[in-house]
Amino acid sequence: MTDEASGAPAPHAPALKGTVAVYRGATLFDGTGRAARGATSIVIDGPVIRAVGDDAVIAENLPAVAQVFDLDGRFVVPGLIDAHQHIATPPDRPVAEAVLRRLVRSGVTAIRDMADDLRQVGDLARATLVGEIPGPDIRYAALMAGPGFFDDPRTHQVSQGETPGAVPWMQAITKDTDLRLAVALARGTHASAIKVYADLDHTTVAAITEEAHRQGIPVWAHATVFPATPGQIVTAGVDSVSHVTLLAFEGTDEPLISYKNKPRVEYERFAAGDDRRIEQLFALMRQKGTVLDATAGMWASEALAGDGPEDAARAAANTELAAVLTAQAHRAGVDIATGTDYETDPKDPFPALYAELAFLVRRCGMSPEQVLRSATLIGARSAGAEDIMGSVEAGKLANFVVLEDDPLRDIEHLRSVTLTVKRGRRFERRDFESTSAGRPDRVQPPAAEEPAATHPVEETR
Repeated sequence: MTDEASGAPAPHAPALKGTVAVYRGATLFDGTGRAARGATSIVIDGPVIRAVGDDAVIAENLPAVAQVFDLDGRFVVPGLIDAHQHIATPPDRPVAEAVLRRLVRSGVTAIRDMADDLRQVGDLARATLVGEIPGPDIRYAALMAGPGFFDDPRTHQVSQGETPGAVPWMQAITKDTDLRLAVALARGTHASAIKVYADLDHTTVAAITEEAHRQGIPVWAHATVFPATPGQIVTAGVDSVSHVTLLAFEGTDEPLISYKNKPRVEYERFAAGDDRRIEQLFALMRQKGTVLDATAGMWASEALAGDGPEDAARAAANTELAAVLTAQAHRAGVDIATGTDYETDPKDPFPALYAELAFLVRRCGMSPEQVLRSATLIGARSAGAEDIMGSVEAGKLANFVVLEDDPLRDIEHLRSVTLTVKRGRRFERRDFESTSAGRPDRVQPPAAEEPAATHPVEETR
């Protein structure tokens, strides 16, 4: 297949409008809050869902040209969303393409890229959208931070050839910055959001958020921006906050000076899961509709295990903190999205998102049904795309996953994936398994940051 506008090969292009297909006999968890139901048909017209309903009713009105796929009772869930990915720090096109290929053939139909070299990410987003390469849709952010952040080596990796902090996708913000222009520059990268990262006070975070919303673009923020606190960030009206462990800086008695000089966290303060100041923060998040991109299982991963007993102790403490705070957020009614911020070893047949979902079930008190909602509808909300994805409903994109086994009984049953449908295009799992055999992809998990002497809570990105 060729993209008609460009003439470029597009073997993975979305299905064409007018191409009607029906997937019948599904046991459907549609993500809307409705209970899973059997004997259900999903009718798609090109990249969009036309109808969802009872097999017998749908069969009465099918056009003769419709292609029919009988699912024989297999389980269908909406396409999964990884709400925290990095695919170009540093830019490496073969690595990124391998990550994207594994994601889409594991049921992931969209990701939030949380600030990278947008010169490459923008092209990857275009390539997966038009079907030049297999992969999920990519919703990506342009970053803003205080000037002190831009000696971080990662900012140089994603600004090669230019000056970190002085490019549209990675801007240093000061009191003299023209925020109207800064937001316009970020929007010019075709970013889906602005990510507020570090070294900004609460008045600046609020001003960025106000201007971004005035120009119609969401704001995704670290849960603590230093010196801006979690409560100040939520009060500013950001749309989502990332890294649940950073919420531990709410109400600390020590000053929040900068991203590089975090105070020590009193882990014992949170052990019971009932800290009053955190409870007040979660009530505020629920009131404002702030999504929590928890990245809860990150510290339990091999990618952040580090070397030696000191690193292991740090990872274990942060894992417990993440589990306790995420469970408390869930009990408080905060919307939780499923982000990862790392990737599994290239030899692993499945992406890190599966481990995140399992962590939320096993360690955070969430049911498989609640976790699937987080990985679909809430993920879409975090990406600013709830109107087009996140549930299997008429009018939304034809993004869904076919499974042999029931994920509501055991979240590990996601590993029984046989087919991903993304924008109406079929991605067979067996094709991924056959092309991967004997040909390892060059996917490397990101290295964790060096631990500070005082063992503060940190996150990779």
